[in-house]
Amino acid sequence: MGYPKFEPIRDVIAGTIMAATSVPQLIAYSETVGVAGYRGLATAGPTLLAWGLSTGSPYMNSGVTSITALMCKTDLDGESYVAENSEEEYVKLVAAYSLYIGIASMLLAVVGFGKLAKSVPKPVKTGFKWGCSIGVLVGAVPNGLFAKGSKELKSHVAASYLSEILKSIKENFPAATGINTVLTFFYGVSRPELWSIIPTIIFISGTFFVMKGKSFLPKAFPPGTEVIIVTAAATIFSMNYDYPGGVVGEIPATDPDAGFSFLNGTIKIPIEILDLKELVTEVPIVERFGSWLMLIISATLFAGVNFLSIMGIASGFEADDNIPWSAPRELIAQGISNIAAAAVGSAPVSGSMSRSLVSRMAGTTSQMACLVTAMIWIYLLPYMGIMTPTPKAALSSIIVSAVVKSVCIPKDLVKLKGMDALIGWFTGILTAFTSPTIGFGGGLIFYTALLPFTSKPKQKEE
Repeated sequence: MGYPKFEPIRDVIAGTIMAATSVPQLIAYSETVGVAGYRGLATAGPTLLAWGLSTGSPYMNSGVTSITALMCKTDLDGESYVAENSEEEYVKLVAAYSLYIGIASMLLAVVGFGKLAKSVPKPVKTGFKWGCSIGVLVGAVPNGLFAKGSKELKSHVAASYLSEILKSIKENFPAATGINTVLTFFYGVSRPELWSIIPTIIFISGTFFVMKGKSFLPKAFPPGTEVIIVTAAATIFSMNYDYPGGVVGEIPATDPDAGFSFLNGTIKIPIEILDLKELVTEVPIVERFGSWLMLIISATLFAGVNFLSIMGIASGFEADDNIPWSAPRELIAQGISNIAAAAVGSAPVSGSMSRSLVSRMAGTTSQMACLVTAMIWIYLLPYMGIMTPTPKAALSSIIVSAVVKSVCIPKDLVKLKGMDALIGWFTGILTAFTSPTIGFGGGLIFYTALLPFTSKPKQKEE
């Protein structure tokens, strides 16, 4: 098949479909990072614009994903930073991290990391993906079951027997941040008497419809329609009734003087830009990691893990559609889009499998579709106030529907045998109980340590 024939009208249609169906995800993943949902809307356009101008893939889409959101929040210990400082300061910290990840991505491209990435053992990748999915699930569920989300759940935990256990874990195993979240999750789901009734109904019904809605809807409807229906229905309910749960909240107006102007002001792109110099010189990100060395290691690992997602998507399109791809170019595209993310205050971005597949199904023929989507998000941001009353429970249902099946039924992990199974489960559990960065690095170390005891050849990629 190869590259599709360029058809701009199809790209405009596909880009518009992508813009509409992805909005709920933008808000949901922003909440996962630990910042206000509207920030996902405000920052998605510029990062996708940078991606569309630099990638070589006609289909691949990028943005903040469930994994990049979780890794960012975990690496930076986002909740405690917001509690100690403010959300505005946390946004700057996140942006600074995106900047260093962008720089690391470009350096990895220069040293030829693309070839090395292809040799990452399958059991490590499989376990890592499962562990990250657990982290996404346990982080999203509280907003679905409790009116005030994780804050309300933590207040219940603080008054229970679990409080002392979590305190002991934090004191003795400070790196095991994930296990506290996992234990808090199990406490919350095992106490239905504490759940908020209306948010829970929206959450459970929304999750069911997003997962099963395709079988109810006409086949002519574009992919992602079920997500729009759940979000719209919950928003209408919240607007007309006294909804007791958390909502997206007010979306601030864009600074009318912000952005770039071309042709003497005839064309203006309204983007608010952060001060990159401030991100480098004033944001205490080095102190957050303890040293420059730890920041460099974390940013490099993050960039490497990010690229595994891009590599998987690009390799899939190469196998299915015979579309060749260049590892150095996509690494540079990852770097450019993350530097753009830093400039607008976004969490790190990576290739999005779900959005890329939807893009192909919608009839995309070139990178122009990405640019159309990005410009729609940028120019329609002032009209996104319609999302202000959207319940967070509905957004949580979107996130949970994407990962709950793979968490409960880890088919790829179960397929692993012998030492591969041991490595996969070890990596997954370590990722879920500590952090994605520690889990991935620990999985590679464990794999290397077991190499002398591995008698059979490495399992082939499926």
